[in-house]
Amino acid sequence: MSTMLGVLGGGQLGDYFVIAARKMGFQTAVLDPDPLAPAGAHADRHIIAQYDDAEALKELAAICSAITIEFENPPVSSLEFLAQFVAVRPSPACVAIAQNRRDEKRFCESIGLFVAPYEVLESPADLERICQHGIPRTHLDPFSVPLLMKSTRLGYDGKGQQKISHFSEIPSLWDNVGNVPCVIEQMISLDAEFSIILARGSDGTIAMFAPTHNVHVDGILDVSTAPLAGYSGLVHRGERAAIRIAEQLDYVGVLAVEFFVSRDMLFVNELAPRPHNSGHWTLNAAYTSQFEQQVRTLVGSALGDPSMTHPATAMVNLLGDRWADGEPRFSEALSAPDTHLHLYGKTEARPGRKMGHVTVVGNTLKDVALRAINAREAMTR
Repeated sequence: MSTMLGVLGGGQLGDYFVIAARKMGFQTAVLDPDPLAPAGAHADRHIIAQYDDAEALKELAAICSAITIEFENPPVSSLEFLAQFVAVRPSPACVAIAQNRRDEKRFCESIGLFVAPYEVLESPADLERICQHGIPRTHLDPFSVPLLMKSTRLGYDGKGQQKISHFSEIPSLWDNVGNVPCVIEQMISLDAEFSIILARGSDGTIAMFAPTHNVHVDGILDVSTAPLAGYSGLVHRGERAAIRIAEQLDYVGVLAVEFFVSRDMLFVNELAPRPHNSGHWTLNAAYTSQFEQQVRTLVGSALGDPSMTHPATAMVNLLGDRWADGEPRFSEALSAPDTHLHLYGKTEARPGRKMGHVTVVGNTLKDVALRAINAREAMTR
């Protein structure tokens, strides 16, 4: 019997991990409470249970030789439990940092990296200090509105974020989220957003994918293109920063680091301890996809070649909004050459929910971006 690999989470990222593992000869087990989780359909075992279900965790640990994650918010206590019996990569300690905005920012600062100016809001005393404008002056101008309030946990795709237009709004906005721990972050003028995705093996070797330029709409990734054109000096700094983060964490697995470029300065925005939406292009335009790298880091094998197979690629997300008038005409997207449609097998299309993506490969960034956007529009025109 082949080695069985486990993954906590059965969404599209878990599904691509399962598919990559099976192609490489491994069996897979998924733990996800949703009986219709996409990854469950392709895995050899689907354990339908909550992520903190002790019996389910024992079962997963008993049948797997190594376990990973497909989202950043599984209970760290569950990962720590599993780590008593099998290899868990990335480690529970790494996941704990990445799933908490406060800890993530403090870690980045501790190793000499810039983050957007922020203050932690966890108590009435914090609230009083912040509302009196007692926020420290940092890398940019003094703190000023507009600001963003972000819950320290369970925030992705713009979730858990509120815009602050005046300091007097902060108490009511904090009430809106139940007074959970938050960070108040300076909104900075963005010249660009990009991500660096790398894989780091247990022996410390690193394989890095081409830097990817990202455009978000309403906090959700809309278009990614690779390789990133321009900002060469800042991109090199970003690559070095991503390596530094991985090494300082003693990270093993696939890691995505999102960066903001503002006024010729580079800020770490977010860490993702898993494959990333902006790396989906690697399925069609890299010799080794981010998901195959995830498998390789999990089992301790040599990392694959992350180089691009085409000069340029673009990826556009398909959100559930495009199902509002019925199922999109997928054949329209596939009518163009070098266009690849990926659907995630989700049973319910909701506004803002990622249902799939389209990838286009070609020779120039302008061409692939235009063709990807046009292919998406053709499906719902």
